[in-house]
Parts: sequence; C-alpha cells; structure tokens
Amino acid sequence: MPTFSEMVDEVRSNLQGYTLRQDRITYLANSITSSDTAIKVGSSSNLAKGIIEIDDELIWIDNFDKTSTTMNAIPGGYGRGYQGSTAASHAQNALVYLAPTFPRKMIKQAINDTLASLYPKLWGTNKTTFTFNAAQNTYSIPSEAESLLYISWQTTGPSKEWINVKRWREDHMANVTEFPTGHTVTLYDSIQPGRTVQVYYTVAPQQLANNNDDFVTVTGLPLSAYDVIIYGACYRLLSFIDAGRINLSSAEADAMDSKIPSTAGTSASRYIFALYQQRLQEESIKLTDSYPTRVHYIR
Repeated sequence: MPTFSEMVDEVRSNLQGYTLRQDRITYLANSITSSDTAIKVGSSSNLAKGIIEIDDELIWIDNFDKTSTTMNAIPGGYGRGYQGSTAASHAQNALVYLAPTFPRKMIKQAINDTLASLYPKLWGTNKTTFTFNAAQNTYSIPSEAESLLYISWQTTGPSKEWINVKRWREDHMANVTEFPTGHTVTLYDSIQPGRTVQVYYTVAPQQLANNNDDFVTVTGLPLSAYDVIIYGACYRLLSFIDAGRINLSSAEADAMDSKIPSTAGTSASRYIFALYQQRLQEESIKLTDSYPTRVHYIR
C-alpha cells in the first residue's frame, strides 16, 4: 500500500511534469546534525543564496563557498527549520533540493487539506459493539462516529443470525455527564437481554503525519480513492504557480511567456480540478452503492 512519503513523491513528480521544470538537485557530502550550519554538498553547480530542502526540512542559506562546496545557513536558529519546518539530522548522500518549486512540507499540507475536505463525499467505516441491557435503551457510541449506517443484534442458537434493528435514534448532543462521548444511540426494537449489538458508522478521513503512514490504514479510505487525493493536492499547489511570476519583468521573462503564458498555472489547475471533481464523484457513488442507506424509524 502507498505511504505518505510515496504520495508526496508522486505529487511532486506530477507537478514538475506540468511546470516543465526540474528542480536542481545535489547531495550531502557529509552527514549533518540538527544544529549544524555549515552544509557541505557534492557539487558546486547552481549554488546560490536562498532556500534549500533536505528531506522534510527547509533551510535558508545566507552564503556559500563554491571552492569547498559548502553552503552556510543563517546562524542563531533562523536558517535551520525555516518556515515552520523541523530542524533535523540528515544522513550522508541525502538529496538536497536547491530552491525547490514545491517543498515537501507544502505538498504534505496540500494532501492533508484535501483529506480534510472530503467528508461527507468520502468517508471511512468502523463499528462498535455493546451488550444489550433490558433496563437500558440508550448507549454511548464513539465520538468519531459521524453518522450511523447499520445496527443489528445477534440472536441465540446455532444460526448466530444478526437481526436488523429498524427503530433507533442517534443523538450527537447527549449529556456528557452521563455519556462521556456526547454521542449516543437509542434502541426501540425488542432485543433479547444480554445479546451483542453491533453499530456500523461513518468516520471522516484521517490525516497523515509520518512518512511511513499507510494510506489505507491511516485515512480509512479505500485504495481506489488514492488518485483522488493526488489530484486534490496537485490542483491546490498549481494554483500558486502564476503568483510567483507576477513581479517578473525582463527580456527573459517575456521570452518565456511566449512559450508558457502567465496563466498556464491557472489553466493547469482548472484541468486537474476537473479531474479531481470527476473522480471524487465516482468514488462517492461507489461508496454509497457499497453501503446503501438502511431505512429505519426514530420511534
């Protein structure tokens, strides 16, 4: 299954294809700690002041020495961990991106922003169980439950049949003193005391945090929704391509605009957004077909 890190790499490769620009890359000649400011790289080509990226860390380079192929970050904790990234140790031969067009930190944010926007179009599923008590008809369910899909209880005997509960009511504003999750379900069907009741419910897709987070396991989405997230992250990032060219005024910029119009980023973003919307709709229909709405009564 794809990991968070693999998703970032795919988004970056897709975006570089659309921008027709390959980031300048070199590598660390020596390992560095989270506090080192002298960064020795393997090549002196294209060294310049500005932002570099190593793994997930952004670093602001104040000056450089081409002879020794050493780049020097601003001291005092301002150069390392730039723009809210985390200063970290990096191994020898780690890739160094010079002035990255799409930093990994921003790609990760775009992926998580896409995940956060999916509900209620796309959702994951989970279930909880409890034992039915004849003296009680209201039970706590997990706070993560967004809406209930299906409730059933297991009969006695060798058949172990699960009977559909047809009368129930969900409450998202239950008294937290009596029900700590603030979320309850009240059952009105005749259920045998002591039997197990299972409740299936929807959950909003969860965001990714670690590079090795598995897409399906962490988000709760099916693997078929993977490309939906990729498209969503791409269109969000492409929207800012044109903004970086607003203040360019030179003969070189005019020559480039004759080949790549100043609105190329916006046009590409609209195209990817259309693909995103189409795939989102397809996945939404597929999910609804897999978990059809069960008719029930609230009393």
